[in-house]
Amino acid sequence: MGKKIGELLISEGLLTAQQLNDALEQQRQNSERIGAILIRRGLIEEETLLEFLSRQFQLPTVDPARLEIGKQVQELVPRNIVTKYQVVPFGVVGSVLHLALSDPGNLFVIDDVRFISRKNVRVHVATESSIRQVIEDLYERPDEHLEEVMDLIRDEIDVDVLDSRDDLELGQLETAAGQAPVVKLVNILLMDAIRKGASDIHLEPYEKSLRVRFRIDGVLYEMMRPPIQLKNAITSRIKIMSHLDIAERRLPQDGRIKLKAKGREMDFRVSVLPTLYGEKVVLRLLDRSNLQLDMARLGFDERQMKAFREAIYSPYGMILVTGPTGSGKTTTLYSALSELNRTHTNISTAEDPVEYSMSGINQVQVHEAIGLNFAAALRSFLRQDPDIIMVGEIRDFETAEVAIKAALTGHLVLSTVHTNDAPSTVNRLLNMGVEPFLVSSALNLVIAQRLARRVCGECRVREEVTAELLIEMGVAEDDAASVVCFRGRGCPACNNTGYRGRVALYEVLNMTDEIRELVLVGASAAEIKQQAARLGMRTLRLSGIDKLKQGVTSVEEVMRCTMKDAG
Repeated sequence: MGKKIGELLISEGLLTAQQLNDALEQQRQNSERIGAILIRRGLIEEETLLEFLSRQFQLPTVDPARLEIGKQVQELVPRNIVTKYQVVPFGVVGSVLHLALSDPGNLFVIDDVRFISRKNVRVHVATESSIRQVIEDLYERPDEHLEEVMDLIRDEIDVDVLDSRDDLELGQLETAAGQAPVVKLVNILLMDAIRKGASDIHLEPYEKSLRVRFRIDGVLYEMMRPPIQLKNAITSRIKIMSHLDIAERRLPQDGRIKLKAKGREMDFRVSVLPTLYGEKVVLRLLDRSNLQLDMARLGFDERQMKAFREAIYSPYGMILVTGPTGSGKTTTLYSALSELNRTHTNISTAEDPVEYSMSGINQVQVHEAIGLNFAAALRSFLRQDPDIIMVGEIRDFETAEVAIKAALTGHLVLSTVHTNDAPSTVNRLLNMGVEPFLVSSALNLVIAQRLARRVCGECRVREEVTAELLIEMGVAEDDAASVVCFRGRGCPACNNTGYRGRVALYEVLNMTDEIRELVLVGASAAEIKQQAARLGMRTLRLSGIDKLKQGVTSVEEVMRCTMKDAG
């Protein structure tokens, strides 16, 4: 839709072709709206763009920030649709819903709102800034099921914000943290995160607000904004539950909370970080019941699974899993360890932190402050007659050197590295200072992975995607016309996001003789990737396209999670 608007701007003499091409290139990189890019670059004024769109599409303009929008009108369009598409419903007359948006050429948005609201839609053009302001004012509010507790808190508790320059009133914090409304609010937050399948809870203090966000299926959603007066009381309550020092507010702290709810045991890994306006708290949810340790169900295709199994059953060598934080690396490694965990096998792991306790495996918690780092733990393992060693992460030369030596002396070593794709892992080891011949000899397999959101099965609908876009993504020209794409409209089952659950995308680099030769001669990551592709390696983008063809995920998710393959 942005391209159409851009062409219209060129025809009116408000933009040059080069300026549009530059803006479109930036849009491809960050998916930002074309209008916002043009305005930020100073190529066009926001008001000029508004007048132009109104004239071109023959639509009235509106400033929703100046209007009184009733609750009944807000409820016609779910909050996730409003924030996703940046639209504001501002009035209803009979069967007609009046809608403000900044991109009137986006017919998909209008169709979605018409379908969800069950109203005829009358479009009005508004500036992006006014729409953002209304969304912040009206829609970024606590969920309704928390309103009762919030009212209770406002009525029953009166806690003054302690200025960071004031002396800490420890007794005051303990009293506030123990009051029933605060206890109830924290308990509801934890239970709500479990119910919604969140992986993380973020409590973020700012100068005049306290924000609570949940990470669900890898994406952060704002849940509520408790009164700012409660920030110290809520933080102290969480610290008490995780056995941390509530008097210490200047240093980071880490702890754990264990809960049992509805027959499920849940661990919350707690991290407290001092920020400018208070302590930010992040809780990572660790649910053993959701830990997937069956390798056959991880999501590998047949060829990838065969390579992975051959590698983990090798008597020695190194297997590395790479990907960003939260991409499922730990689950992949734990699945391999679960398969290898037998009475006759001695398995030791060094982790930071130990996320799940596994019976039959010797797990060590790394503690940098006392000198127990990954390298030190590895050296100790080698004196414990190990068969298989897992290192949480290889992040420096010392750890890499010990791990590779272990792999070359009859041990199977599993670990993780932070790189963008599998071929880049080789260069990462070389950049750490490891000799090419050691990398070539020790490394057996590299797995890169990402987690893409699954389209919700309850509200899945067909999505019209052009063959040109699919080909540009990387779909073969012969297949593009026959690919059927889906997306989720949003429903209660998926919290109105259109997605429910995640699926792993994998890129498996098998260290064949040809690849080892390239490593020895110092080939670049691009050269290694090209050779691996010729030998049959499926890249992350191609893995995503496979899931797209199967109807598991959407075009949007594949493009968000993977980079287009070069060449």
